[in-house]
Amino acid sequence: MMPDSLNIHRHSHPLPLKDVVVHDSFWSVEQELVRTAVIPYQWKALNDQVPGAAPSYCMHNFKAAAAQNASKKQQGKSFVPPRYTYRGFETLPNDPQHPEPDKFYGFLFQDSDFSKWIEAVGYSLVHHPDSELERIADEAIDIVCAAQLENGYLDTYYILNGMNRHFTCLKDHHELYCFGHLVEGAVAYYQGTGKDKLLKAAERFADYVDSRFGRESGKLRGYPGHEIAEMALVRLYEVTGNHRYLDLAVYFVTERGQEPSYFAQEDRARAELDGTKYVPDRDHYAYYQAHKPVMEQDEAVGHAVRAGYFYSGLVDVARLTEDEALADSARRLWRDIVDKKLYITGGVGGTVHGESFSYRYDLPNDTAYSETCASIALAFFARRMLELEPKSEYADVMESALYNTTLAGMALDGKSFFYVNPLEVNPYACHRDERLNHVKTVRQKWFGCACCPPNIARIVESLQEYACTVADDGGTLFTHLYVGGEVKTALAGVPIRLTMASGLPWSGHCRAVVHMNATNADFTLAFRMPAWAGGEKAASSVAVSESSDGRISRMVRNGYLYLSGTWRAGDTIDIDFPMPVHMVSANPLVREDSDKVAFVRGPITFCAEGHDNGGNLHLLHADVSVILDNPDSVSVDEFEFQAGASGMNDSGLGKVDSVTRHMVRLRVPAWRETLPNKVDSSAITADTAASAPLYAKYRPATREPVTATLIPYFAWANRGESEMTVWLRD
Repeated sequence: MMPDSLNIHRHSHPLPLKDVVVHDSFWSVEQELVRTAVIPYQWKALNDQVPGAAPSYCMHNFKAAAAQNASKKQQGKSFVPPRYTYRGFETLPNDPQHPEPDKFYGFLFQDSDFSKWIEAVGYSLVHHPDSELERIADEAIDIVCAAQLENGYLDTYYILNGMNRHFTCLKDHHELYCFGHLVEGAVAYYQGTGKDKLLKAAERFADYVDSRFGRESGKLRGYPGHEIAEMALVRLYEVTGNHRYLDLAVYFVTERGQEPSYFAQEDRARAELDGTKYVPDRDHYAYYQAHKPVMEQDEAVGHAVRAGYFYSGLVDVARLTEDEALADSARRLWRDIVDKKLYITGGVGGTVHGESFSYRYDLPNDTAYSETCASIALAFFARRMLELEPKSEYADVMESALYNTTLAGMALDGKSFFYVNPLEVNPYACHRDERLNHVKTVRQKWFGCACCPPNIARIVESLQEYACTVADDGGTLFTHLYVGGEVKTALAGVPIRLTMASGLPWSGHCRAVVHMNATNADFTLAFRMPAWAGGEKAASSVAVSESSDGRISRMVRNGYLYLSGTWRAGDTIDIDFPMPVHMVSANPLVREDSDKVAFVRGPITFCAEGHDNGGNLHLLHADVSVILDNPDSVSVDEFEFQAGASGMNDSGLGKVDSVTRHMVRLRVPAWRETLPNKVDSSAITADTAASAPLYAKYRPATREPVTATLIPYFAWANRGESEMTVWLRD
């Protein structure tokens, strides 16, 4: 039987976080790490209590703004508000040990650090109540809400520096970015605890923003410089039912890039206020995705994080308004990223200049930017494309981004972080070449611009929203990620519980079991067929209970296997996805990867580290002839990965606490180029290489057979500083 609900193009939505539980799986370990290590660590960072780490000043600023509000209330009409003076994109105290209590410090978007932290806290508290953490969060919310102005405005940069210039530099000053993150955090905390104090503050701020922006007479025709308000407003609409918030999101998405350019008008007006010469900067507006209306855009350009957030809001708006033109814009931009600008690690943003997408097929490895936040933004985008239409490619990309670049952004002990995620690292060069200043050889304790660490925390703690969705008509449950746990929902009006045991990412064995009180019920379970398992051909790896013969029909469409019909309690779905090692080459137009191969198994991309393979990894070649002749020559070994590293300086840079994690490594047939006089090429350095001339008559490389050891990309740099490469020469 095929239910009427099987409309392949229908929309779907995530389940409430409380109805999806992660346990006994890879991701439960990650969530426990965030809950027990990352969230407490980040609270210390927000309060500038991590020795050796860059100060945040986040909570300092909220306390200063709250104190200013208290003074205003006490002084009444005699209160003199600060007048705006620009003190720089980042402001630091003259005496770092004694910042002035009434001054704003840090980056002008520093407020968002709190918002991302409270969002992760909200997610964590759903399944792991913690009275002490909740007390700390409530007290932090009291401080933040005390900083809010009577009109609803809540951004400490302008509250402390001068409200006379607020909303005059939308392009660069992140007010609406901080607003968006505040909304996201407020909704998450409300859903996690039922407490609405921060949500009410976010609503007041949203009401103020709505009163100031739009196409109506007297309103500003502006939009965010750094996007996120768009998808945040959609989320606020969904939790409150207030249609004004959706309307504002639609406005922000569709007004962006229209002529006359608001950013140009804003720049001109600000130059007049400052008494400076206006210099047109129209060519730079692509950095903000504001160079043309989104329905005219067909290439992903500009700052990669901004772009990913904007595209996510675009899809939200397209889905809720049933605007097919906007949906087509999202599809075009998706195709450009996936076909021409996506790293094999699920990262995006190829250049440090502007933290941006580079030109098509420009995917450098050693100078890659591939910001952690950009990979997270890609996962946001992919999840929303899945909600728009169930196509397995969206989940394939989302899965790669989550398992590889997102997790690589955090050490296995949860106490240090990568902002940038290169695919090739040579510490010798990184310490000497200013062109590689953005590339770090070990993770950092914190960043002044600390967008990535709390972003990792919030996406890991909300992974349930990415694992599965329910069709809007209530007839189909989609499994996008194979995560061990259970889902509670109602399908076709019947309460059901689906449990999932999963061996991913190391094994393709999974088992789902249907639980319900009803004798039977008609609905559809749709399972993604991963590209790494063969795509739609992998449907043959899925078996339903023998007793279901004749009750359950099968159909494969757009990479999903739809199992539809009459289900009974206890029905099982056994999955045994093949998980071969794939030796992958890049499109020939990716110059950086010419004559190179990478290795992928399941959702995991692998890399070689010097710890296992010696130095000079550019001289290490995969023996592709052997591998092509016998793919089984690449062995897959389960092992216990031992993380741990001593600090490289007095502040503990690069320190990783001892952690043991079960993983898989690959043993790959390979060979090394040997140097003249049989010098060991794995040990020689640029300072000791005088045994060979700089140039010599060409001769074929002398090969020394070796076995290359590859570990999961997310695990690199957990054993101290070392060379690393994802791509091996062929």
